[in-house]
This record gives sequence, structure tokens and C-alpha cells, in this order.
Amino acid sequence: MPLVPFEEITHLFADFEHTAFRLETRRGYTTDREGDRFKAFMRGIDPQPAPGSPWNTNVREKAAQGARFSRVRIVDDPPTDGQRFLMAAASSNVAAGEDIRVLSRVVAQSVDLPDYDFWLFDSRLVARFHIDETDTTVGVEVTEDPSSVLAACRARDAAWPLAVPSAQVWAQVRSSV
Repeated sequence: MPLVPFEEITHLFADFEHTAFRLETRRGYTTDREGDRFKAFMRGIDPQPAPGSPWNTNVREKAAQGARFSRVRIVDDPPTDGQRFLMAAASSNVAAGEDIRVLSRVVAQSVDLPDYDFWLFDSRLVARFHIDETDTTVGVEVTEDPSSVLAACRARDAAWPLAVPSAQVWAQVRSSV
């Protein structure tokens, strides 16, 4: 399956009809680390809400149409700086209508979740991210192959009931720092 640049799949976030689910498995992402919000977070400044961002605008629009965005983020114990940043920044996405939950890496491994990131659209199309050792996305594999879709659906269905709302985990992490 050929890899395509992420920019070639961005239409999927507006085109799906019912559900878009993300599994995040990385300990951090280069795009976050290079951003001003992450750099400020590392200096002790909480990420500011971004209700007008293109992402949050799209989430609100899709939610108004009855569609649902959700994700499970796998985190280490203790969470990495990148994972802490994502939990701190999640409130903006949640306010827009996205349901973001957190699952410990130990639990994720115990239920054999994949060790790669993907988006699952309408339980029929999978966009699997290929990410290099520097946490940079090098391409996305898009497929409607039934076995790949079934594997993603099973991963979602295994992860979701075990995951905890991001805000709850962030409150615990924040109080222990």
C-alpha cells in the first residue's frame, strides 16, 4: 500500500458521516515539540484554548451534524512531556465536541492494541500513520481493506471502555507534579 502525505487525507475529517476515531500511541510528536504552545508549556505556561482553530471549527461543525470525533491516547507512567502536553491541551478539543480519553500503555499492551497511530472513519476506512524514530509522520496508508478495518474496529472497541476521560487523568498528573 503506497504512503500519501498527510495533506492528501485532510478532506476525510470533513467528509466522514458518523464517526472518526483516533488511536494515538506515540510518546510525543515532532509537530508538537516544534510549536510555540509546546515550548510555552515546557516553560510552565498552560496551552491556551484555541476555539477558532480549523480543527476545533470542523469538530463543532461535524458535531452539529450529528457526527462524532473520539480518540484514545496511550500514555506512559509517568507520562512523557509530549503526553503531558497533549493532556493539557485536550480541553480545547473537548470543548469543541471531541471525546478524548487516556489509556495507560501497560493496559494497552495487555489487550494487544496496535503500536501504531491510526484514524478510523465510519468503521470502513483506516488511515494508518507511518511515523519515524524522530516522531515525524512520513506518510499515511489509507485502506478500506476489510481485515485492516476489522483490526482497527477491534482496537477501538477494546480501548474505549478501558480509557478514562483525559481531563480526569490530567488532573491527577497535574496534582502529582
